[in-house]
Amino acid sequence: MNGGASSCEPGVRGALHSAKMASQELRPPDLHVRWLGRMEFARALALQEEIVLKKRDDCSVEDQLLLLEHEPVYTIGRTPDQSSLSATGRIRRGELGAAHLPHPLFAINRGGQATYHGPGQLMGYPIIDLRGCGQDLHKYLRWLEQLLIDLLAEYGIAASRRESLTGVWVGDRKIASIGVGVRHWITMHGFALNVSGDLSPFNHIVPCGINNVAMTSMEKETGSAFSVTRVAGSTEKLVLNQIGDLRVIREARPINV
Repeated sequence: MNGGASSCEPGVRGALHSAKMASQELRPPDLHVRWLGRMEFARALALQEEIVLKKRDDCSVEDQLLLLEHEPVYTIGRTPDQSSLSATGRIRRGELGAAHLPHPLFAINRGGQATYHGPGQLMGYPIIDLRGCGQDLHKYLRWLEQLLIDLLAEYGIAASRRESLTGVWVGDRKIASIGVGVRHWITMHGFALNVSGDLSPFNHIVPCGINNVAMTSMEKETGSAFSVTRVAGSTEKLVLNQIGDLRVIREARPINV
């Protein structure tokens, strides 16, 4: 009589474990969207770093998108060229780097030059493991841009990309900035969409290092009032619908038992 194998035998247990692991690899972490309200930049940065660390140590931790507003703050990527911190494009005598700015400055691990964040601006911080998205940073940036373009279209605003410039524009006016950091293929930082409110703090810097750029907002483009909370709700629905465009699912391989 030919002997059969039961599920209790080592060979079968090993095969079942391999099948379970393969199934988990095919199923990327869910995306959890969180609205955090108004939050100081330092707290939001610490929260991002905490989540990135957890995801680095445990690949089963779900991807997240943090949506929030900031208290007024300037940020700049880690670059030796800090000329964008001055509205003239150069640091003048007596300005001493950021001493002339009306709000605090943070140098952070993202790409890009200086920008401003504050009330009326929707911040989006996706913390996504790009190892489940083809490890393609270029694709990720284009996905973020398209997300914002589609979001603005829902509010009747025709936005687009501009060649060689990261971000989203309405004509020649910039409505959203994008700056990301990546650690162990896990993203942090993200996008800033101007919804409403005061844009004058941008006048103290060269936004994103682009001379003579005009900043705009959803409010300025439409003449209508928008709440950041409302736009955040629209963003949540859209990103949950479009996250599949970013994912890369590897094909299942047969397991020999």
